[in-house]
Amino acid sequence: MARNATSFVAGAFTAVLVGLSVAPAAAEPLSLFAPDGYATSRIDPYVRAEPEPASRAELPARLQRRIVAYGGPEAAGTIIVDTPNTHLYLVLDGGRALRYSIGVGREGFTWSGVERITRMREWPDWTPPPEMVRRQPYLPRFMAGGPGNPMGARALYLGNTVYRIHGTNDPTTIGKRVSSGCIRLDNEDVKDLFARVKTGAKVVVMPMSSRGVAGIAPERPARTASESTPRVY
Repeated sequence: MARNATSFVAGAFTAVLVGLSVAPAAAEPLSLFAPDGYATSRIDPYVRAEPEPASRAELPARLQRRIVAYGGPEAAGTIIVDTPNTHLYLVLDGGRALRYSIGVGREGFTWSGVERITRMREWPDWTPPPEMVRRQPYLPRFMAGGPGNPMGARALYLGNTVYRIHGTNDPTTIGKRVSSGCIRLDNEDVKDLFARVKTGAKVVVMPMSSRGVAGIAPERPARTASESTPRVY
């Protein structure tokens, strides 16, 4: 009886081995998305994975990007940050510029000057600078890039400063003065800008006291219905 039981177990074990040997091998995936948002791959272990697009409310019409006439001195490819009017212009060829709406530094945190884009990153990580952590101790010391990161979808690093032109996961801040000095765009707009510029591009940041960008005509306020309709006397 014991001999028969032993033979049955051995036969079952052999069948399992045979079944495993003839089963088709599962294909090894080319890349796996790690929790930190990077794609691991045999080819490039540091490829940033593009997160799934999140639903977003479209910016109001007055804040959407558009082409405007430009007659100023800056060359095509230059970025001009119109701090007081919360606009960013990318100078194009042919007397034109592409205007984006932005969020800028809150009171006491604006700055001005001329810098160059020194680095460009997709879905950048965020490491708050020490001075920001001192002001806001509750901030994380590091946050991996992704849809929940306040740096948004893209970042353009300015010179050796702590300032960046970057996206935001809160588009309601566009057109407002809320940051610690960085210049923020809606994620779709920062992706568009990122695709149009290169490392080394000139960035002119205008002071809060400026009256507008040279070569950009000031916008006339929208006419109301009563102003648009001829009066009948």
